[in-house]
Amino acid sequence: MSWTNNERKVWEDIEHWIQSFQTYEENDFQNLYGKWVDKAVSAIPESLTEPFFEKLDTWLFHLHSLLQGMQIQEEARERILKSAKAFDDSILSIEDMKKLSIDQLSYIADQHVSRHKVYSLLQGGMTATGQPIFVSSDFLALVLINLRSVQLTAITYGYDVRKPFEMMTALKVFHAASLPNRLRGSGWDNLTNDLEEQHSLYFYEGMEKVMDYRWLEEPFKQLMKVFFISLFNKKASKSSFVSLALGAGINYQFSRKVNQFAEKYYQYRFLLDKRND
Repeated sequence: MSWTNNERKVWEDIEHWIQSFQTYEENDFQNLYGKWVDKAVSAIPESLTEPFFEKLDTWLFHLHSLLQGMQIQEEARERILKSAKAFDDSILSIEDMKKLSIDQLSYIADQHVSRHKVYSLLQGGMTATGQPIFVSSDFLALVLINLRSVQLTAITYGYDVRKPFEMMTALKVFHAASLPNRLRGSGWDNLTNDLEEQHSLYFYEGMEKVMDYRWLEEPFKQLMKVFFISLFNKKASKSSFVSLALGAGINYQFSRKVNQFAEKYYQYRFLLDKRND
């Protein structure tokens, strides 16, 4: 099936975005930090690192299952289908979402993406108060918010994350989107390679390992955020504004980065599938 002019424009935008991975240049601090992480991890025996990342994968799978089992997720699916029916009343299932144009799907996706950015902003603001309950749950809440947003983006573009292949893909999209900017290009390549090598539309046939040491930079950044928030909160009351800007700003930027990557990926798949059909 041929693309419309708008779909060609979206494809060109995606290609330009992908090329930005290749032209991204690290500053001296990022380069030094990346080398330090590589060296530090290589010094740890594989017998210790492998079980650790296996547990991280298990943790991520459990979060996915938790989200899928929640009533709020089922309600979100129904809202997406209801929004789609406003454009085409023949849509009855997630797969039917592909009947819509990419502009209509982008409009629906923007609705939930905007909400999840606000959730991340509010979560960062609550963490900035320094209350132990918010500080201790900050990173978990941030992962849940953005993993859920990735899942809803997949659903919007017609990919049901209850299927094993789409579940694994959504987890890998979240992982790749969470990587530092210098590494997101390799994450994208891994995702597109999975598409080329996949033969089943239901079962996942690739490597089921998701997490690796490169992803740990994001949790470390979040720990540093919490450290500086605690530091500022111990000083004069004016510093609370700095804490608020730090907590809300970092969480918002993380959410923005993840959601942009997820939407580009599922737009890419939507257009690829349409062209192949």
